[in-house]
Amino acid sequence: MWLKILIIEDNDDIRNLIKEILLNEGYNCITASNGKEGLELFDSDKWDLVLLDLMLPEIDGYNILDYIIPSKVPVIIISALGQPDERINGLKRGADDYLSKPFQIGELVARVETVLRRCGKLVKKYTVNDVVVDVEAHLVTKAGNVIELTNKEFELLSLLIRNKNAALKRSYMYETVWETDYQGDTRTLDNHIQRIRKKLGLEDYIKTVFRIGYKLEERQ
Repeated sequence: MWLKILIIEDNDDIRNLIKEILLNEGYNCITASNGKEGLELFDSDKWDLVLLDLMLPEIDGYNILDYIIPSKVPVIIISALGQPDERINGLKRGADDYLSKPFQIGELVARVETVLRRCGKLVKKYTVNDVVVDVEAHLVTKAGNVIELTNKEFELLSLLIRNKNAALKRSYMYETVWETDYQGDTRTLDNHIQRIRKKLGLEDYIKTVFRIGYKLEERQ
């Protein structure tokens, strides 16, 4: 699904556990170990969700929450401060949910899914022209006919279609789909994009953005 989640948590074990859990669920996770780093990462990219600890070095979680709220990016507080007054304070200040530590893995996943669904970000089907991408079923159809894509082609198409009208960097696309560092060789990515265009008749929709990468342009 490649929804982007920023995890701001200073405890190494908890931060790595959350990241591992959500990576296994198909989310794209980036972590920060203190408040200053968290804010810098938040400002450097677009995010679908932020998981935020409250007791952070450098800048505390409540100050970060106040900064994020105007952006409309949903926030789930994950904190050892589980007292009712802390939960009420966090929710009143704009957090979308509050999960107390220690937490169960299933509850974390369920709360993430619930918030993303409520915010309209957890979409199972995407469409462009006569192409439908069913993320849950891992199925692509064109005018009702099933089109066979390789796993990498499907993941690239899903990434593009979920970010309609946004220019995606080649490095970001490559590292997200292939899960390895981008070394500057564009041939693998470019060849996959060409095959997607041809198989789905999206030559006029998947645009090459000069010196950046690609975007899937939805016509109005």
